[in-house]
Amino acid sequence: MVEFTVPEVDYTRYTNRQLAAIPLALLAVALLVIAGWYVMTGAPVNQGIAFTGGTEVQIAIDGPQPEAEQQIRQAFSEEPETIRSVPAQSVYVVTFQSDGESVGATELEQQAEAAGLDVRSISSVSATFGADTQTLALGGLAVAFLGMSVLVFAMFRVFVPSIAVVISAFSDIVIPLALMNVLGIELSLGTVAALLMLIGYSVDSDILLNNHILRRSGDFYESTYRAMRTGVTMTLTSITAMIVMTITATLFGIQLLAAIGTVLVFGLATDLMNTYLLNLSLLRWYKFKGVNR
Repeated sequence: MVEFTVPEVDYTRYTNRQLAAIPLALLAVALLVIAGWYVMTGAPVNQGIAFTGGTEVQIAIDGPQPEAEQQIRQAFSEEPETIRSVPAQSVYVVTFQSDGESVGATELEQQAEAAGLDVRSISSVSATFGADTQTLALGGLAVAFLGMSVLVFAMFRVFVPSIAVVISAFSDIVIPLALMNVLGIELSLGTVAALLMLIGYSVDSDILLNNHILRRSGDFYESTYRAMRTGVTMTLTSITAMIVMTITATLFGIQLLAAIGTVLVFGLATDLMNTYLLNLSLLRWYKFKGVNR
């Protein structure tokens, strides 16, 4: 098992406002990015063909990438939405978005074969089915977040510690969503699953901290360091595993796993910040401001 040495941060050197400033500032920037993306594109985050509908064609081509991409573009009557290379397999994954004038999967396959391209596979999702899938996936994410919030309030039954967990979990989702826009990662069933996992990771570390501070004996900072020794080690271990998965998936051209790993790495790093800065500042304010429990 990987062991990490967790330094004991001298929290007494910082005010609650100083601790909360960075997490809240990053959350505000992330919300601005998502809002700006919505204004420019009509969606808060780029969506994959699983949600919008479309066709994905995998084509095997040898040779330099610029020439291969040019050959692919010339083969089709419709401009591809994306062309992504898989170097380890000399394969290019070509996607076409679905709309009222888009070419069907059968015709795309015929055009590729007529141009002498080696079509390895082709799959298609209708726009209607994609919209239904999107509603189901995002609805599941909303229900999971709502259920988590209700559970947290039922566990602690006090407003400040409970809302601290909810705000941290919200930020753990919003910041990776904004980074997905910046990094060009599309929202897909895989990345929705990663966001669901982040809810679980966030609640786990936040409840661990809250339990040590609110329900166990000992000084506030002593309880904090006990929680950090477990929580930070747990999160850093997960980040390390996700980094290895992301690098391996990228090398082998497994886009889905690479996207999931990237979202989880940024989300887990965000969770460290939110748990031990934002959540901790709210808990310290609650403990030392004489709030009625």
